[in-house]
Amino acid sequence: MHTHLIDARTLAETRQPDWVILDCRFKLDDPEYGLQAYEAGRIPGAHYLNLDYHLSGTCNGQNGRHPLPDAQRLAVDLGAMGIGTDTQVVAYDDSGGMFAARAWWLLRWLGHAPVAVLDGGYGAWLEAGYPVSTERAPRRSTRFSIRAPLVDTVRAEDILDALGSTRLTVVDARSPDRFRGENETLDPVGGHIPGARNRFFRDNLDARGRFKAPEVLRQEWLALLGERSDANGVVHQCGSGVTACVNQLALELAGLQGSVLYPGSWSEWCADPARPVATGDA
Repeated sequence: MHTHLIDARTLAETRQPDWVILDCRFKLDDPEYGLQAYEAGRIPGAHYLNLDYHLSGTCNGQNGRHPLPDAQRLAVDLGAMGIGTDTQVVAYDDSGGMFAARAWWLLRWLGHAPVAVLDGGYGAWLEAGYPVSTERAPRRSTRFSIRAPLVDTVRAEDILDALGSTRLTVVDARSPDRFRGENETLDPVGGHIPGARNRFFRDNLDARGRFKAPEVLRQEWLALLGERSDANGVVHQCGSGVTACVNQLALELAGLQGSVLYPGSWSEWCADPARPVATGDA
């Protein structure tokens, strides 16, 4: 069972007929890109999941740009793709894992353990010379059963109550400039949650776009967390709860369990002017 990462060779050589592959390609500034890329070529048998439609819920102006989807609706979508109780799922994108990790996190949120992100994404598959397809994936509908979640979340209120204390360590996955409040183009307010630390999600990847070795990730994350020797009390956030999932995946690869996600992230936090905002470096 693959529960975190899988490489292209392992996927190509050990894939079983009942495995389900999820193509999660997307661009925040071009919502049509993912489906167009999928139609142009994909890993054979892959199903497409759209960030806005499948992997997010309805925005109301106060719950962030990509709120969590309705669990029952997502379960129906996953079941329609053939994902049952023990189905091995592999998710990929072409953006450093940022959208595939969202799918990884959501399946774990619904209690599904056998789900992994393709390390290096679609680019790694192409680089290895494996075939692509434009044929529609066959539908093998089944019932996806929601079980006890394997990941947890916190609310804005939980973070607000913990400000100024050491109960929670908030880690922001956005780029350093957006963290500082500079070059903000996605949200109406620039800055970060006071006391947050910055770990750009791409810092978990090497020069080839693969995740760094677990021992390297562990060393880097422990240096960032400082006083914490594990992930208990660590809260991941980003702009809208998407790239934060990459940080959580990296932390688990490093052997540090117990961190949680703030799904609303900065886009929800800054929607309420009563919540404090910090700018500059951590």
